[in-house]
Amino acid sequence: MHHRGTNPAGEPTRAEALRAAVSVVVLLFVFLVGIRGLGEGFKLLGEDLLDQFFSATANPFIALMVGILTTTLVQSSSVTTSMVVGLVAAPENPLPLANAVPMIMGANIGTTVTNTIVSIAHMGRPEEFRRAFAVATCHDFFNFLAVLVLLPAEIATGFLSKTASTLADRLPAFGGGPDIDSPVTMALKSVLGPVRAASEWMFESPVAQGAVLVLVGGALIFGSLMLIVRALHSTLLAKAERMVRAALGGTGVAAILIGCLVTAMVQSSSITTSLLVPLAGVGLITLRQAFPVTIGANLGTTITALLATLAVSGPNSQAGVEIALTHLGFNVAGTLLIYPWGPVRGSVLAAVRRFSALATEKRLLAVAYLLVLFYGLPAILALLF
Repeated sequence: MHHRGTNPAGEPTRAEALRAAVSVVVLLFVFLVGIRGLGEGFKLLGEDLLDQFFSATANPFIALMVGILTTTLVQSSSVTTSMVVGLVAAPENPLPLANAVPMIMGANIGTTVTNTIVSIAHMGRPEEFRRAFAVATCHDFFNFLAVLVLLPAEIATGFLSKTASTLADRLPAFGGGPDIDSPVTMALKSVLGPVRAASEWMFESPVAQGAVLVLVGGALIFGSLMLIVRALHSTLLAKAERMVRAALGGTGVAAILIGCLVTAMVQSSSITTSLLVPLAGVGLITLRQAFPVTIGANLGTTITALLATLAVSGPNSQAGVEIALTHLGFNVAGTLLIYPWGPVRGSVLAAVRRFSALATEKRLLAVAYLLVLFYGLPAILALLF
């Protein structure tokens, strides 16, 4: 028996696909409005408040924790990195690029929480849990190692941000530029106008007006991305599943490319990696097969921050493009650092296997790992500092 409105292969009908496509285009515009509102709101916040935030996130470790915590709370690195693009590109009082780089690295770590939560559902069956938890946490271990190596290197040399700056100079199509507003930027301004007028009507204080714009912008970013993911999930999930299954039988490079493509299609690395966890749990795929797909998902999720640069303009638009490209560069560098080298790749997978075996024996360890590393520790450190 087939689902209503789908063909025998589980694909959506042409009408459903068209409706989904229109919905995604509309939601993408709403997403860009949110980015624009976030930037405009940020410039209205008081200097004292911004100075405190800038001072705290000037510590790379605290900025990393902020990125982890924000992403685990909203369950989406795309939301975090898009907001960072808006803050860095704010017309006035922008978030310094140096503060933003650790935040996007933290977002990479935070996004792995979803598939780890999915693996916990297998806890009642020890052998199944061991396989599922290993595939879930290989994403964690990869990102932890990438941050452990690349964050100190970036602090010491700035090579990621410098490379991004060089590339941004050659990509004028991204961002509106300091002097010229693109048609997209003008449309965003016109839509955001009533929101600004409403905030000015409600509050006389520029700080309060800025807070309204930040809250509205954040809500639009979060809501639109969640709805985009849902729309793409309903129309592309069957195709994504087939692509992931096909990737598992190919080479590592092919699996990385498929993981990247699937994630770009569904706008969520969590969906891609969470597809792998139950397959691993029942023994249909191995950790070695899942690992390159997971790495590809890391690369694919960078598309959202690049899309967010379409909403930025003004004197700091270039910085918004640079942080989006830094996000891409971080994931590319992490992939080149770890995956091509057999001993390094093997060490990561061996560590994952040992940890999953230990977590299977002491299942409270798996719960503590999830709650402390992704929620408790980042929250405590962010509040203390």
